[in-house]
Amino acid sequence: MPVIANLLTEVTCVVFVVWQDAKAAKKASRQNWCKEVFMFGGLSKSNLDIFFESLWINLCLAIGYFCLMLKIILRRKISVRVANGHPWIFANEVDKIDPGIAPGDMAEVFYHDGKFAGKGYVNPKSQILVRLITRNKNDEINEQFFIDRIKNCWEYRKKIGYTENCRLVFGEADELPQLIIDKFNDYFVIQTLALGIDKWKQTFVKALKQVFAPKGIYERNDVPVRELEGLPQEKGFLSDPFETKILIHENGLKFYIDLENGQKTGYFLDQQDNRRAIRHIVKDAEVLGAFSYTGSFEIHAAHYGARSVLGIDISENAVSQANQNAGLNNLQNIRFESANAFDVLKGWSKEGKQYDVVMLDPPAFTKSRETLQKAISGYKEINLRGMKLIRPGGFLVTSSCTNLVSPELFLQIIDLAARDAKRKIRQVVFQTQSADHPVIRGIEATGYLKFLIVQVQ
Repeated sequence: MPVIANLLTEVTCVVFVVWQDAKAAKKASRQNWCKEVFMFGGLSKSNLDIFFESLWINLCLAIGYFCLMLKIILRRKISVRVANGHPWIFANEVDKIDPGIAPGDMAEVFYHDGKFAGKGYVNPKSQILVRLITRNKNDEINEQFFIDRIKNCWEYRKKIGYTENCRLVFGEADELPQLIIDKFNDYFVIQTLALGIDKWKQTFVKALKQVFAPKGIYERNDVPVRELEGLPQEKGFLSDPFETKILIHENGLKFYIDLENGQKTGYFLDQQDNRRAIRHIVKDAEVLGAFSYTGSFEIHAAHYGARSVLGIDISENAVSQANQNAGLNNLQNIRFESANAFDVLKGWSKEGKQYDVVMLDPPAFTKSRETLQKAISGYKEINLRGMKLIRPGGFLVTSSCTNLVSPELFLQIIDLAARDAKRKIRQVVFQTQSADHPVIRGIEATGYLKFLIVQVQ
């Protein structure tokens, strides 16, 4: 009995020390820290055989782990999307949160009945309080965890045929919420759009160097969404400096892209499969492209045998780069002009100009539900004007990358535009982004791009 009493007394001391030091030791290795606490507790080895010594060490480790792992409890009534696999948990879905949680911390999340929901990073400053990164309770979130995730992403892209240029990591679709990594040959562009993932930025750099031995890595975190996470906008080299204007190949064509100053990560990889979809309809056609940016759709049209191609974009820098890309591919039947695409479509439709193919690839018209109706009106307007510019039997190629415009809503907009333009349309192709941007059912943000080709009668 005295042995047991002494043992319990000393274990109580250990537990007390564990409890007092738990929060201060959050960043330390759990195993090493608990071993140190065990030694500090000073259990009397003279009264224990090796079996009980091992038992109490494991008890200390378990207690330490329990104390160190921050916890969040969800409300009883929450959206079923969380249980169905959606990684976002909003602040109004949380019942209890560990008061020691700091922005960017990793925490365990439990349903109201105590069942494990997942582990994720937390940011009380964001409306999305938690972004789950795993549903496996046994996953240890450390450097190797993220390196393995990057390797898995690369294996998947190789299996589906994307090796030269691809979106290597597509955030939530790859179970790495708010992480974007684009691969351009041997160069990589990273975006870390949430605080929790931004803390691991150097780990992703290490993973890329380990898996690919890249020629360069660039950070394009100059996006306003980071400010919602309490992060600054920034961009710059994450490797040794390199020339950020690089050459890539796509569908047998060559393009100069600007990783430092181009839109988003420098080039829109999500349309690379869709650009091939125009190859038959543009042959011998007179083609107009609006919102052409650096000319990727238009250059594909010229390459696929269009009789003539005109690209319109409001940015003079984009037009200059588009003309450069056209010359790079020795194309003579194509030109680009700087103009407001909205004004051009409206003015030329009133003038009665006609084309065999009109291509519309506008930027996102809204990121907020408050301005969604305005975006819907904008999409209807440009598509209506585009249809009026098309000769009977010609084709409209149109896209929307506005996440808040669902595929069903987009098709409704096109139908309304056709009705108001007094034109009859027939669907040729309706698809989403290229497969290196995976779509996960139930996570709406992953299926953001709508690409449509219709014949206009």
